[in-house]
Amino acid sequence: MNRTKKITLKHMSKLKKANAKLQNSNKPKYISKADRAKLEALEAESPVQIDSE
Repeated sequence: MNRTKKITLKHMSKLKKANAKLQNSNKPKYISKADRAKLEALEAESPVQIDSE
């Protein structure tokens, strides 16, 4: 492999990594099972009041 090809490959790999970091994911943030249980307990403890007018 010649010198210019090595340099080009390194440069392209850095560009690919930088572009990958910029992409946003539509995936929701992970919430652990324990945290979900805590949230459910808090919601059950203080129920939301619904105003019917």
